[in-house]
Amino acid sequence: MRVWTIACFILTILAFDVQTTAAADELVKFDSAAYIMGQIQQRQARERGETSTLTPVATVDGYLSKPGGNGPFPAVVYLHGCSGLAKNARSRMAELITDWGYVSLVVDSFTSRGIKEACDQPMPAREADALGALLYLSKLSFIDPTRIAVFGSSQGGIAVLRLASIHDVKLFAISDELKFKAAVAYYPLCSVAAQQLTIPTIILIGELDDWTPSKNCELWMKWRAGKGAPVKLVVYPGAYHAFDFPTFGDGRRSFGHWLKYDADAAQRSVLEARDFLATELAK
Repeated sequence: MRVWTIACFILTILAFDVQTTAAADELVKFDSAAYIMGQIQQRQARERGETSTLTPVATVDGYLSKPGGNGPFPAVVYLHGCSGLAKNARSRMAELITDWGYVSLVVDSFTSRGIKEACDQPMPAREADALGALLYLSKLSFIDPTRIAVFGSSQGGIAVLRLASIHDVKLFAISDELKFKAAVAYYPLCSVAAQQLTIPTIILIGELDDWTPSKNCELWMKWRAGKGAPVKLVVYPGAYHAFDFPTFGDGRRSFGHWLKYDADAAQRSVLEARDFLATELAK
């Protein structure tokens, strides 16, 4: 009887492992959202006899992971930094997000475009990629399309703030009813954001960041003066850029900036992000 009980327990564990890992880190492909042409571009297109008002889209890679169960789940779209999506970062973010009970879609904006890094060149279409990911997730049966957040680090965090900002004109060919529920931005350049944001946002940054300075975010917070959706800024004393990446251990200089892991700041930021998303995605 005891042997049978142990055997059943082992089978249960194996079944659970298969269920949770089968849908982990699955490579998926989706279209980056199309830009709507400006008035001048539309007039030029009409003069050429063209009727399309959308610019061409690119196919983007993403890595989809889901927690056990049938859902529908909230979801989080993750946007990497300017040096690209390393496998260990991809796995770490997917595990973190699914452990919180959300479907994770880690977007790789560079591979399909043949880009190794974009730290010293113009940022590619990160916002369009994020919205393409949003549209892709909204069509999955196990996703609640009204509870999808966007989460980005560094250049990805910059894209997050732009996505969260109020815009005077419609930029992308995506339904107004489909939008992110909340935003998490790790060490972004806050001055890229508009004065008002449209969705609740949390910004997590190191006090000593010399790439995207925390002072920049503090000045932006004063400029916005509490207008728009609520924003929480958390500055970690003594922390540098990429403080949450263990691969930067004792510190490393990259593109003239200092990157260093800070275990305490990393742990505290994870708790801040988790609690923020738990509040916002529960609504």
